[in-house]
Amino acid sequence: MATGETGFDDVTFDLISLQYHALKAGHDYGQYVRDAENAGRDDIAGFFRDVMEQDSARAHQCHAFLAELGGTDNTAPQA
Repeated sequence: MATGETGFDDVTFDLISLQYHALKAGHDYGQYVRDAENAGRDDIAGFFRDVMEQDSARAHQCHAFLAELGGTDNTAPQA
């Protein structure tokens, strides 16, 4: 399995990256929901909530895949 500059295999790195970005975006979306609510746009706030739930689901799926990979050497840095 190919490894990048980090020493981790590409799939593990990709999952960690996607999980991080999904969680970070989810955090930011909370502010977007508040902004839309403050503007009286409950329809837009609902849209942001939906997007936040989708990113949360993506982060959970990444977590599950990483747990699966944890049983192998794939999640350890390669020498």
